[in-house]
Amino acid sequence: MYKQYKDYNGNVYQNAIIRTTDGATIPFDPANTDYTEFKKAVTAGAELQDADGNLMTAEAAKAFIGTLP
Repeated sequence: MYKQYKDYNGNVYQNAIIRTTDGATIPFDPANTDYTEFKKAVTAGAELQDADGNLMTAEAAKAFIGTLP
């Protein structure tokens, strides 16, 4: 599972995602293998939470992935 998160000002962080299984921060960098795996996993149905902890629908998660580099 993956989760968006907020910065110290309460804004949704736009450059990375959290992998909840181990707490790793994954930057949105196409050269990063974890980032590539994140995109594949969510597209295949892995759960993605918004920054408030709400589970996104599969459609919303795929739409989010579509906005990323």
